[in-house]
Amino acid sequence: MLPANEAGISAAVTALAVGDLVAIPTETVYGLAGDARNGAAVARIFEAKGRPSFNPLIVHVPDIETAQAYGVWSDTAQKLAEAFWPGPLTLVLPLRAGSNLSSLVTAGLDSIALRVPAHPTALAILRAFSGPLAAPSANPSGQISPTLPAHVAGGLGNRIAAIVDGGACGVGLESTIIGLTGAPALLRPGGLPAEMIEDLLGAPLLQHVAGDAITAPGQLGSHYAPRASMRLNAETARPGETLLGFGPTDGAALNLSPTGDLTEAAANLFGHLHQLDRTARIIAVASIPDHGLGCAINDRLRRAAAPR
Repeated sequence: MLPANEAGISAAVTALAVGDLVAIPTETVYGLAGDARNGAAVARIFEAKGRPSFNPLIVHVPDIETAQAYGVWSDTAQKLAEAFWPGPLTLVLPLRAGSNLSSLVTAGLDSIALRVPAHPTALAILRAFSGPLAAPSANPSGQISPTLPAHVAGGLGNRIAAIVDGGACGVGLESTIIGLTGAPALLRPGGLPAEMIEDLLGAPLLQHVAGDAITAPGQLGSHYAPRASMRLNAETARPGETLLGFGPTDGAALNLSPTGDLTEAAANLFGHLHQLDRTARIIAVASIPDHGLGCAINDRLRRAAAPR
């Protein structure tokens, strides 16, 4: 466990430079970082997570200029990047020829997912490393995403070299993914509400349809899942269930936001699921409004509750 100070960041960069894996804090969730140019390091990410090789990874970079070296840029990409980077937005762009990234990062696709994270520790590591970092969520594939260092340690144990302790993740949901290989498309809802993107672009986003080919991370049918089974849109807990509330909710073991604040609910989602999963057999989840960040929360809940 490394502190998020100069010494800790230096130790993390040293480990990354030799192909080791390091869990780093971002504003969304903790990411399992490895050198995106190093095929062996990227292979270790898939191995440590038990992640299927057809599921591409997000490449994290420190700024727009670096992103342009890996993806074929467009006016729309520039507009979105200037508005929302650093932040919880990933852009999927045509892969630039000669990018020198491991082919495992893109899962053989001719596109690349790029993001500039907003967390100061993540940015400091990226700048000190001077290279792109592939960094999916730092948890076993398909399980609850980590928003605390303890979540990473509990899920990945000694399968990685280090964890940089940056405290709790402020956003608590993975990034929103926008596809720009054609007309702008919402490939995964996330920590940036899609409405904000549509307002900027002045047009609705195309929607990824469940069952379509995997073109970005986070599109598997079953994902973000606790060991406990889940029931959604619950008004009360049935016998044997543990209730996860939202807004004014009687009998809830935990509440995502007693006041009905979707930003607070997003930040609490994975942490509360981790906590309930220690003891609950069935987690019943109260209804979440399906707008703004609620769209991303409901997306994660549906995938967590899907048949496994």
